[in-house]
Amino acid sequence: MSASQTTDVPTLLVKIFGRDRPGITAGLFDTLAAYSVDVVDIEQVVTRGRIVLCALVTEPPRGLEGDLRATVHSWAESMKMQAEIISGIGDNRPRGLGRSLITVLGHPLTSEATASIAARITDSGGNIDRIFRLAKYPVTAVEFAVSGVETEPLRTALVTEAARLGVDVAVVAAGLYRRAQRLVVMDVDSTLIQDEVIELFAAHAGCQDKVADVTAAAMRGELDFEQSLHARVALLEGLDASVVDKVRSEVRLTPGARTLIRTLKRLGYQVGVVSGGFTQVTDDLKERLGLDFAQANTLEIVDGKLTGRVTGEIVDRAGKARLLRRFATEAGVPLSQTVAIGDGANDLDMLNAAGLGVAFNAKPVVREAAHTAVNVPFLDTVLYLLGITREEVEAADTVDLG
Repeated sequence: MSASQTTDVPTLLVKIFGRDRPGITAGLFDTLAAYSVDVVDIEQVVTRGRIVLCALVTEPPRGLEGDLRATVHSWAESMKMQAEIISGIGDNRPRGLGRSLITVLGHPLTSEATASIAARITDSGGNIDRIFRLAKYPVTAVEFAVSGVETEPLRTALVTEAARLGVDVAVVAAGLYRRAQRLVVMDVDSTLIQDEVIELFAAHAGCQDKVADVTAAAMRGELDFEQSLHARVALLEGLDASVVDKVRSEVRLTPGARTLIRTLKRLGYQVGVVSGGFTQVTDDLKERLGLDFAQANTLEIVDGKLTGRVTGEIVDRAGKARLLRRFATEAGVPLSQTVAIGDGANDLDMLNAAGLGVAFNAKPVVREAAHTAVNVPFLDTVLYLLGITREEVEAADTVDLG
């Protein structure tokens, strides 16, 4: 009898647990093979060197169940393990409609937070089908596979709970597209890098305090971005163009930025940046990091001096969303399979347009509006929101991408 015909027929749940070692799975199924049973389901988990292996199989031919039980127990004893065999009817119960993947990041991840997230899933009508650890460093990241509730109401319920608990939660619809080739587009200032580029220029002009005040107001959404950009750039008038090289050397990547990009590229993603800063810096970052796309404002330079003006199309809040769509078209990636990462109010349109918008150490208004938020200082933790494990990250770190 095939496993597909087991809806109402007797089945056996064979559970093996004990110290993990090579050959356990093969040994169990070699033992079961002598009784002509079909495999209906298998699940295996290894935690701190201890294995739990469950096999759901069809009932053996009449008169052989007792012998099968005795043989499995004898084999388990020879392996210094324990066995449990439970009779039942049919397969596992069907999973409910509506399937989501929930990634929880904690630094640390407490028992209280885990219990509260699980309880909120249950209260929303969901069932936890599987839990899997994605990473233990630099944060603890676990993924819950949930069925029985639609993604959007589940996301709404968990975002509120996560904020109360001080953990980061991302909720996405389950499906094959999640690990399909994607496009990731990042803001630059205070996201890909730790600095605000215009403030680096302003330090050389001696007007950093004035520029910082305008920048802070713009990022809080209190000023129109284009007006604030022109006001800040005007303060740079007369700076020698040699300052560009000095600023490039002063730029500090956010911890985890190289790892994020290296891993994404190795896994077939395309990566771009959009910035309200300047092409004089983003073009350099594109070359150094092997980015696929980069767009920013351009400082005008005439006769070796900054004029205090910018040239070309302004990259503002609406412009960032427009560029995300353009990059997606050029990359051949549906907008639903794009990821946007940013920290400021001028990133909001881009974050909302993307399939997944991630607020990275963001202002409160941005955290509240984005799909999910990351509030630890490591940019590579965004990988876990995409279901990428720490092992995949470490493998990417060994690859030279040039």
